Amino acid sequence: MVNLNEVVPDFPCNTTQGPITFHAYIEGSWAILFSHPADFTPVCTTELGRVAALAPDFQRRGIKLIALSCDSVESHSAWLADIEATQGHRVDYPIIGDEDRTIATLWGMLQPGLVNMSGMPLTCRSVFILGPDKKLKLSLLYPASTGRNFDEILRVVDSLQLSAVHPIATPVDWVPGQDCIVAISVRDEDCAEKFPKGVRKVETPSGKNYLRYTPNP
Repeated sequence: MVNLNEVVPDFPCNTTQGPITFHAYIEGSWAILFSHPADFTPVCTTELGRVAALAPDFQRRGIKLIALSCDSVESHSAWLADIEATQGHRVDYPIIGDEDRTIATLWGMLQPGLVNMSGMPLTCRSVFILGPDKKLKLSLLYPASTGRNFDEILRVVDSLQLSAVHPIATPVDWVPGQDCIVAISVRDEDCAEKFPKGVRKVETPSGKNYLRYTPNP
């Protein structure tokens, strides 16, 4: 398994855009690697099309996108025509071929009990968000039956990128522009310097007053 805040495994692979080495591909950038159980499947088709539609939004955030499916690159390339025709968007990011499940096994993507018609194991719908330091910042695992919400993944990226620069956290259901929470590592006496827009404390029955809000930096 790939653990949070650890450097993710490197690997060579073939993709729909030619051979790459993963670390070299993501060098210096935020990146998202997301997996799919199989080509020419309905949920995967909608997901890849949705990410293609959101590609400009990911690009504005400096995110490199790369997908993986447990089929050949030749199969992926044929599938791309179906995705564009049915979803209305062309997939311009690479899709990794992983027929022997080497990468899926290395990264812990396989879903126990999920196999194809030939009895080969398939991946779950995993999402790995990586920082420019090649460390894992967030991972999500969905079952094959549930399509992902990529608007939520964009929201998560916004939170991760904000907290990478400022000593803040984001509260439940936060969206960009809303107040953030001051990190518990920040002392009260340092708040004025770190948060010139001000800090609002919420008194609690415990008297600990650990809820401190500040406008989006």
